[in-house]
Amino acid sequence: MPSDRANRPWNGSNSMDQLHNQSFQQIIASYTGKLLRDHFGKGPESVVVSTGSTFITIYLRNFMTPTEKILLEQHQEGLVMETRDKLMLAVMPEILQYLQDMSSVSMEECYYDWDLEQKTGMIMIISREPVCHAHFISTEYNCRKEIEAELNRISAHVQKAPCTTDSYEMNPRTLLVVRNGVLLPMEQEMIRLGQGDTLKRVKRKLEKEYVLKSHILEELLPTRISDCFIDWNYTLDKSILVLALNPHR
Repeated sequence: MPSDRANRPWNGSNSMDQLHNQSFQQIIASYTGKLLRDHFGKGPESVVVSTGSTFITIYLRNFMTPTEKILLEQHQEGLVMETRDKLMLAVMPEILQYLQDMSSVSMEECYYDWDLEQKTGMIMIISREPVCHAHFISTEYNCRKEIEAELNRISAHVQKAPCTTDSYEMNPRTLLVVRNGVLLPMEQEMIRLGQGDTLKRVKRKLEKEYVLKSHILEELLPTRISDCFIDWNYTLDKSILVLALNPHR
């Protein structure tokens, strides 16, 4: 079951919270865009930040450098992903420190993923306590149990069924799924042998294909899936999956 902490709303008047939350999100979006531009040489065209209790999602659109575009035309997707991973090693600590300074809350986990074809990306952050002015996020959205069951079925087909699955409706266009206990013993051994990056690329590709082709999810969700992002924390044996939904069916 989701923890009470993850569903604890921020106290205060609704109107002030809405104003502060909007400003907080805009500040994060502006900082993230500039930081990515400084490190990558080109920033995303738009940055959309959503906050809910202990979760922050940062959705990046039209994010592709000229060099990356050329490499992709030469079928060098692996090189692009490897380079981005190295750059994110520098980017993520700066984002986490900035968020921590802004909110006075410890940022404990970070995840990220890209869709190079659509030039989109998602950064996902989990804090120790609810972020200031973050709104309540519901675990009782429409068809939650059925959606979680289908995602668990897909996970079991690709890797293994999670020990626990908790999903949250961040907003009408963002569904965040937290899964614990997803690694097989063989996968844990591959990670120990230094093959974690390769494993992640394979798992991502397979699971995304199944999610995006799932007719069950298509029927259960109010609108079609426009993006699927997945990342893992091997140390915690934990995975975050985010579905970005199209505003129109």
